[in-house]
Amino acid sequence: MDDVADRPLAGILLRLLSGILFTGMMVCVKAVSTEVPLGQTVFFRSLFALLPIVAFMAWRQEFPRALVTRRPLGHLLRSGLGAAAMFASFAAVARLPVAEATLLAQLSPVVMAVGGVMLLGERFSLHRATALALVLTGVAVLVAPDLQGHQSGGRILGYALGILAALLTAGALMTVRRISRTETPASIAFYFVMVTTLAGLATLPMGWVAVSGETLGLLVLSGLFGGAAHICMTLALRYAEVSRLAPFEYVALIWPVLADLWIFGLPLTSSFLLALPLVLGGAVLAAFEGRLRQPLRR
Repeated sequence: MDDVADRPLAGILLRLLSGILFTGMMVCVKAVSTEVPLGQTVFFRSLFALLPIVAFMAWRQEFPRALVTRRPLGHLLRSGLGAAAMFASFAAVARLPVAEATLLAQLSPVVMAVGGVMLLGERFSLHRATALALVLTGVAVLVAPDLQGHQSGGRILGYALGILAALLTAGALMTVRRISRTETPASIAFYFVMVTTLAGLATLPMGWVAVSGETLGLLVLSGLFGGAAHICMTLALRYAEVSRLAPFEYVALIWPVLADLWIFGLPLTSSFLLALPLVLGGAVLAAFEGRLRQPLRR
C-alpha cells in the first residue's frame, strides 16, 4: 500500500461520487426487483462488481499479490455477514423508497459503536449514548405511522429488513476491524464479492428467470456501480479523515431522494423528513466519536 496523503478535497469529492454510484446501484436493484428473484440480483450485482475491483487492484499492482491471506476464517465470517446484509438490503429496497432504505443503512455506525462496547470492551461514552438515542428516536418516527396503518405490511417488513441489514453490516464491519490488522482492503473486498457471488448463485435451483436486454443491462450496471462505489469510498478514506467526510453523509442522502422523486415518482413522507436529521445526526456523531480518537488503519 502506498503512503497515505492528506488530500481532503479529493477525499470529499470521492465521497460524493461514491454516494452517487451507490444510489445508482440501488436504483438498478429497485428497478428490477419486481421481475428478478432476489438471489439472481445478488449474483449479478456481485459478479460484475469484480470487474472494477480487479481492474483497480491491477492498476495499483496489487493483483494477485494482495489476495494472499492469513485469516481465511475471518474473511469467511466477514463475507458471510456481508452477504446476508446484501440480501436483506436488496429485499428492503424492493419494499421501500430508495431514500428510506438508504436512511436505515445509516444505523450501522451507531450499532458498531454500541457493539464495540458490548463485544470489544470499548468505553460507553456520552457520544455513543447520544448517537444511540438519536437513531432510535429517528427509527421510531419513521416506522410509527405505518404501525398504525392497516395495509402497510410490506413497508413494515421492509423496515425490518432494512434494520436487519444495518445490524448485519455493522457485524461485518466489526469483523473488518479485526482482520484489517493483517489483511489488505483489496483482499477484504475481493473475498466479500466472491462469497456474495457464490451465495447468489446458490439460489439458482430456487428458480431464476430469463431477462430482457434492458433488465440485464440494469443488473450489470448494479454491479459496476457497486464495485466503483466501494473503490471511491476506500480512496476517500485514504485521502481524508472520517471527521472531514462525516458531514457529507447528509449530502449523500440527496441522491436517493432525487431518485425517488424523479425516477420512481415516490413522494417524500413527513415521517421520513422528521427522521432524517435524527438518524443522520446519530450516525455522524457515532462516526466522529468512533474515529477521531484512533487513527484509521489503512
